[in-house]
Amino acid sequence: MKRIILMILLNYLCAQSKYPADTLLLSTETPMIHRIGLLPISLWQRISYNTDLLNCQFYPSCSNYGADAISRYGILRGGVIATERITRCNPFAYNYHLELGNPFNEKDGRLIDPIKQQDPILSKRSPFIAAILSAIIPGAGRAYSGRTMDGIMGFWTFYLTGSSAYFSIKEDRPVAGPLFGVAVAFVYIGEIYGAWRSAKYYQKNNIKEPPTGFEPATYALRMRCSTN
Repeated sequence: MKRIILMILLNYLCAQSKYPADTLLLSTETPMIHRIGLLPISLWQRISYNTDLLNCQFYPSCSNYGADAISRYGILRGGVIATERITRCNPFAYNYHLELGNPFNEKDGRLIDPIKQQDPILSKRSPFIAAILSAIIPGAGRAYSGRTMDGIMGFWTFYLTGSSAYFSIKEDRPVAGPLFGVAVAFVYIGEIYGAWRSAKYYQKNNIKEPPTGFEPATYALRMRCSTN
């Protein structure tokens, strides 16, 4: 714990405005426990912000997305949200973004993907069922939601962290064992949350919303009759 506090103090002294996570670390509104979760993001940004090789395809970037999530919701909930985004930051994200017709950042063309999405669209996929499926088999809920490649990436991430945790604990590694154990827990819960989020927000709006003045049930009946 002393080492963590020392690292936070060092970050205070070396904080720079060009690293967004530093701004949250220095904010008096950020609780100390949240700053512990922000610390590794702040350290990562000192690498990613100084090379074009690590540019994120999303806007906000995964590090800023994660920092914002942790500062808002704390280490546990925010960490799960951040982990879910990292899983979606894969080579297939661009195609999924295009399929949904989601916007791009005008300045650099990155995929706009905020934590708080717009109101959920009408969809045939159930967020509850998606979450249950990923709780049984990580990644299955994303596949059910129509994002099969995200599901494969999620399962692969869970497998890698899970196997790393297993062998680290088996070999009695005092640092790697607990570290990978925490990581696999975040990945697992992130998969459940990611499946729920995929079914709720990342869907093609194939179901038309009823016009003003129509009850949903009446409109659905008329639409069914018009297509038969």
